[in-house]
Amino acid sequence: MSTSHVSAEIASQPQVWREAARLAAESAAVLPQPGERVAIVGCGTSWFIAQAYAARREELGQGVTDAFAGSEYPVGREYDRVVAITRSGTTTEILHLLEVLDGRQRTLAIVGDPTSPGASAADDAVVMPFADEQSVVQTRFATAALTLLRAGLGDDIESLATAAEEVVGWEVPEAVLARTQFTFLGRGMAVGLANEAGLKMREASLAWAESYPAMDYRHGPISISDETSAVLLLGAEVPGLVEDIERTGALVVRFDEDAQLTLVRCQLLSVANAERKGLDPDAPRHLTRSIILEDSAS
Repeated sequence: MSTSHVSAEIASQPQVWREAARLAAESAAVLPQPGERVAIVGCGTSWFIAQAYAARREELGQGVTDAFAGSEYPVGREYDRVVAITRSGTTTEILHLLEVLDGRQRTLAIVGDPTSPGASAADDAVVMPFADEQSVVQTRFATAALTLLRAGLGDDIESLATAAEEVVGWEVPEAVLARTQFTFLGRGMAVGLANEAGLKMREASLAWAESYPAMDYRHGPISISDETSAVLLLGAEVPGLVEDIERTGALVVRFDEDAQLTLVRCQLLSVANAERKGLDPDAPRHLTRSIILEDSAS
């Protein structure tokens, strides 16, 4: 049994999601409102969660929603609300952006550490210390932020958390771990979650991992797939795609469930692959818990 911090944090997600849904109800006034033009920003994992939320909000018809990496936000564009996701509350690009937007656009920060600069850098803040993590690798804070935002959209979080109670106990099949190249594919909300799944594999287990919108896989990326590959599908099924992948010799892994649940399985896969290779999944090389740049204008 794994003793890593990240394994315990993955296992805690069902209850963390319930807490995030409760917090969403308390924070309803500062979350994006139906009809608002919203931008959501983050760095790394938080950016991919932003992508997932943006797609889900637009899918539900609740308003124009754009996702940006913190360093790439178009400051001249007007939104009703800008939402920034930052676990540590110290990420340089996010703090710099919130400073630039101060007094110009309504801002909301979703933060893990209540003592961090990020908790007071925006007009509004939703603080989630119960979702903060010890591991460098983000898992439960990312999904808690998405859960908070999905709860604000009216998604059924209790059913999601109940399903997650079984998913967190998933044992990664040996057939998947035997592969050395991993590709994650999704549609809609699941595109961002596929991107996040690929990042987890790279961070935790130093694996060759890629991610794409599912329909784009045939437009070039399929050429790398062979008998060494596992292709994991998140979200809605694409007719004919499984057959096309299988013809390459790759192993196809798909579950008929909410893509957020499949992301949890991908987190478990990342940890299992790291431990199989003798790596510490809590401490990926070249990474720290927060990226703090010397020049805040960078």
